[in-house]
Amino acid sequence: MNSPERTQGGGWFALLREQWQVAPAKPDFRFVLVSVGPWFKTSEVAELFPILHEDADLLAINKPAGLVCHPTKGDVYSSLISRVRLHLGDAVSAHLVNRLDRETSGVILIAKSPVADAALKKLFAQRQVEKEYLAIAHGHFVPDTACCEAPLGKDEQAIISIKDCVRPDGSVAKTEFAVERRFTRAEGDFTLLRVRPHSGRKHQIRIHLQHLGHPLVGDKLYGGDERLYLDFVLRQMTAEQRTRLILPCQALHATRLRFTWRARDWEFRADPEPWFTDFVAGKPSTPDWAEKYL
Repeated sequence: MNSPERTQGGGWFALLREQWQVAPAKPDFRFVLVSVGPWFKTSEVAELFPILHEDADLLAINKPAGLVCHPTKGDVYSSLISRVRLHLGDAVSAHLVNRLDRETSGVILIAKSPVADAALKKLFAQRQVEKEYLAIAHGHFVPDTACCEAPLGKDEQAIISIKDCVRPDGSVAKTEFAVERRFTRAEGDFTLLRVRPHSGRKHQIRIHLQHLGHPLVGDKLYGGDERLYLDFVLRQMTAEQRTRLILPCQALHATRLRFTWRARDWEFRADPEPWFTDFVAGKPSTPDWAEKYL
């Protein structure tokens, strides 16, 4: 097997196991000077996203937390695909190969042609893409490794229509968890996990962690109180609610994608954002994040 094409955006993996260590590298931040309409008083330079790799057919980026993938009614910076189109320009088509929840950060692939898009999506559909996440969960995982194969389906009792749950008649789902670090802070006990989903169900990692009794830190939907999600959507979260969440976004980061395509092995790695790594490192966490993420 050929050595994989590996691209990554930093050296935080050195905190993890030996097999994860990579040489530090400065992320390639791209900027664009644009005039985006009357809702801006002046033209401004905006940071679009960290770029992990780009060639004629493929763009790999490290999606920031708090950014939706699909277009919204907001400005041209309010969705990932809108930012991608600003970066690529009108002459290049942009196709989201994979997607992440709004609050999940990490590796996203953008195909620059329908042919590349179809080929890469086929790999995901056939489960030929190895996916790896980092997650911070409440509590200390007792085993060093765990595997959850609880089936998932719609939560018909939830007040939130998009919420799913573990149910016997649900779709097959499998997630592997490995403890990277157990730690304790003033806010409680936590575990940094390496997560490998073997299926791609909606909210799979989040639901399986809840099912195991270790919900994600900052999860507004599966953390035990659905009202947090409602108040977030309605932009009426209180200081007390933000303190309960601890972190600004759910602590889930898509850290690695690996696959074989066009007779080559590809691997893309991305470091989590500072709020994630600072929490693991024991640095103070402040709930004063409403302006950025609401």
